[in-house]
Amino acid sequence: MIADVLTETSSKMDRAVEVAKDDFATVRSGRANPQLFQRLLVDYYGSPTPLEQLASVNNTDARSIVISPYDKTAMKDIEQAIRDAPNLGVNPSNDGTIIRVTMPELTEERRKEYVKLVRGKGEDARVAIRNIRRRGKDDLDALKGEVGDDEVARGEKELEQITKSHTDAIDEALKRKEAELLEV
Repeated sequence: MIADVLTETSSKMDRAVEVAKDDFATVRSGRANPQLFQRLLVDYYGSPTPLEQLASVNNTDARSIVISPYDKTAMKDIEQAIRDAPNLGVNPSNDGTIIRVTMPELTEERRKEYVKLVRGKGEDARVAIRNIRRRGKDDLDALKGEVGDDEVARGEKELEQITKSHTDAIDEALKRKEAELLEV
């Protein structure tokens, strides 16, 4: 029973770490990365649709992204969504069949803004981990009548170790992203 609670809690924390890493990937660094467009929603025939469902997104070199729409009639909508995206700051160019996006160099001020943004996302991820830990601890406390107090105490110690390993994973991903952002 305790093992089930710990396994479930650990898998939820694993998912939270993965979500945090995906979230970090959506913040642009100096290089072009197709994941920057992962959460971009395009107004396609009146409904918000993820860009990855409307087009293929590839990087051709370190600073360029090529977007090939599956439906050429959606090209203007895709271009407008990219232009209006608050965290990209790019101006796409359209040649009739594909959309090219050249990522400009980041200024030092913009890099520092992105570092603040990533740190906020990292803190949100740590809060999510702590919330999962609290639910796991509540589940362990509910087992106190069914299993011994010593077993529950051991389970809580193991829960703390699991929590620490997952928060360390988030901190490590955050450190890597900060280094990537500050690299010139």
